[in-house]
Amino acid sequence: MERICSPDETFERVRPWLKTFGITRLGRQTGLDNIGIPVWCAYTPNAKSIVVAQGKGLTDSAARTSAAMEALERAVACDPRISTNRTSASALRNAGGRVELLAPLLARNGSLPSDGEPVAFAAGEDLLTGDSVHVPFEAVSLDRTLPNCRYWQSSDGLASGNTHDEAVFHGLLERIERDAHVLWQVLPEARQHSRCLDPKALEDDDVNALVAMIEDAGVALRLFDVTSDIGIPCIAAFLAAKNALASRAPRYVDVTFGCGAHPFPERAAVRALTEAAQSRVTHISGARDDVFHETYRRSLPERLRRLFCADPSGRPPAPGPEDLQGIGLNLKRAGVTRAIAVRLSGPDLPFAVARILVPELENPEGERRQRFGDRAIAASFAS
Repeated sequence: MERICSPDETFERVRPWLKTFGITRLGRQTGLDNIGIPVWCAYTPNAKSIVVAQGKGLTDSAARTSAAMEALERAVACDPRISTNRTSASALRNAGGRVELLAPLLARNGSLPSDGEPVAFAAGEDLLTGDSVHVPFEAVSLDRTLPNCRYWQSSDGLASGNTHDEAVFHGLLERIERDAHVLWQVLPEARQHSRCLDPKALEDDDVNALVAMIEDAGVALRLFDVTSDIGIPCIAAFLAAKNALASRAPRYVDVTFGCGAHPFPERAAVRALTEAAQSRVTHISGARDDVFHETYRRSLPERLRRLFCADPSGRPPAPGPEDLQGIGLNLKRAGVTRAIAVRLSGPDLPFAVARILVPELENPEGERRQRFGDRAIAASFAS
């Protein structure tokens, strides 16, 4: 699914709303690094989650719009414009409703609501069946000022778009990407390395241009095909300054990571490469309020350093389905039974924000009660 507007058109649509949502500044960060891949940032000083949002792209226009949209989606998710129903799971079920309590998203010290416990529920749509589904509001909110929130506060699966369908499409791709990366992470090292790609095999001008910028800056690159059984191309990119890799004591921040999922593998690679470049700028700028000083003191794990020894002889994955219906069919074939979209934005806005919840897919590392789900456990045993 292509965006219905160019980055410039999208930016002009949302520009009047930046002040409304507390976004005070947009800044170009590209020049902080020597690679030159465009990276921008947006500041929301009174945010209920993080203050600094970032965006990346092939052009300054795309990166600026990406930063603005990320800041907007976070601001909306901190104060969703949706109605809630304070009731119990048993009352909803007795009235014929579907309820998903989302156990995999419980916070480290969280516990599921009991069947009779009144909690705030929000309504979403199951993308695989079309059914209405009730989910705990705390599981979709990004308001980190909520006291004693029982669910993990995360932007995983949060996405924006010019339309609701755009937001849902990109949020679902992010959930598939995060799941695929976790499944690759639990593989033995040799199997991880066997999925290393030669960027030239993608035969794409944008990928080649990004790779040239990275190499000209003296930065080492490795791409990996982390596509899962869902069959949506997922590419992971790792970047590291060559002198850092050769040093006796490289730091954790000397290697940066990006990942992307898209029906076309070359587009997934562009997302991964630009995100890895954005991560470099994140560490250089030191401005992100969710990156703490301890991160800069961590040593680089030897396993991460060895990724750069992998032989890039793998082939790119085959393209995947290009629409929500096709992606839904792939999810079902992989054994996924539910994928819930919750619209967080009001109808008066010229953009849409949605949170996608796919409980059976794996989640990235975070402050959760459950680190791995059934898919990762099965993959680790199969290895």
